[in-house]
Amino acid sequence: MSRAHVVNQFAQTQVDRLAGKAQRVLGESIRHFLSGSEEKPQYTRAYPDDGLVGPGSAMWAVHSDVSTLVGGIRALLVQTLHPLVMAGVAEHSDYRNDPLGRLQRTAIFLSDTTFGNSQEADVAIKAVKRIHDHVNGVAPDGRRYSAHDPHLLNWVHCTEVDSFWQSRVRYGLIDMQPGMADRYVAEMSVIAKLLGVENPPMDAAQLQAHLSAFIPELDVTWQTREAVQFIMWPRIPVISRVPYAILLSAAVAMLPDFIQKMLRLRILPLVDTAMVRPSALAVLQTVKWAIGPRPELAAAQAAHAAQAIQVTAERVPQVRA
Repeated sequence: MSRAHVVNQFAQTQVDRLAGKAQRVLGESIRHFLSGSEEKPQYTRAYPDDGLVGPGSAMWAVHSDVSTLVGGIRALLVQTLHPLVMAGVAEHSDYRNDPLGRLQRTAIFLSDTTFGNSQEADVAIKAVKRIHDHVNGVAPDGRRYSAHDPHLLNWVHCTEVDSFWQSRVRYGLIDMQPGMADRYVAEMSVIAKLLGVENPPMDAAQLQAHLSAFIPELDVTWQTREAVQFIMWPRIPVISRVPYAILLSAAVAMLPDFIQKMLRLRILPLVDTAMVRPSALAVLQTVKWAIGPRPELAAAQAAHAAQAIQVTAERVPQVRA
C-alpha cells in the first residue's frame, strides 16, 4: 500500500468523522427545535389496523416530507388573523415563553394521526379535546369564544390543510401525483370531524371556498401583532436562527398578497424566486440529511410490512407433510 494511499485514506476517515459529528450536532439541534428534545424519538408500533388512512395515502405523502416545517409556520401566521382564535391562543397558551410550542404539538399530533393505528390516533384526538375543554372566554372585542366552536375549529383546520398542501407542492422533495390535492383534503376531513368540525371541506375547491368565506371575519388586533412578533423572533438556539429565518421567509412568501399586507410582511416575487426558494430548499435538504429517516414513518412502514407478511402467511394453505 503506497504512502499516498494511506494519506488519502486517513484524510477520508477524518472527513467522515467530522461529517458524522456535524450531522449529530445539527440533528440534535433540529430535533430540539421540532420537538423540544435532542433525543431521537423511539417508536415501536403495532398495527391491528391501518389507522385513519394507512400507507399510500395522500396524508402519508404530505406529512412525511420535511416541507411541513414551512407549512406549519405559514399556518401559524394565517391563524393569527382570526380575532376569536387569536384570543384563545393569547389567553390560554404559553407561546410568549414557548413560541414554537404550538408548532411542535401540531407536528406530534400529525404524526400520531397520520402514522399511528386507530388507538393512537384516538388518544391524540382525545388529548386535544381535553385541552379545548379549558379554552373559552371573552375576546377583547366582547365576543365569546370556545375552542369547541365548530366554526373556529374549521378555520384552524382549513388553514393547516391549505398550508401543509401548499408547502408540500412548492418545497416537497418528491413530486406529488395528479389528483392528490382532493385526496389530501378528503383524508384530512376525517380528523376534522373527529375534532368537532361539522362540515369540513371535502376537496381542493371546497377548501378554497371555505377559506374565502372566512375573509370578512379576519382582522389585525394587538394580539395578532404580539403573536406575529413572537413567531418572527422566537427564543431559539443561535445555531437555529438563520435556518429558521429562511424557512420563515419561505412561509411568508407563500401567503396570499392580502394576508402579507394585513400582517405587514412582504416578500416580493422576484426576491422569492431568486433568493428565498433556493435557500429554503437548501435548508430543507440539510434538515433531511441531519435528522435522517423519520422514526415515526420508519416504524409505521415496518409495522405495515410485518402485518402484510402475516396476512399473506395466513392466507397461504398449509401443506401437509
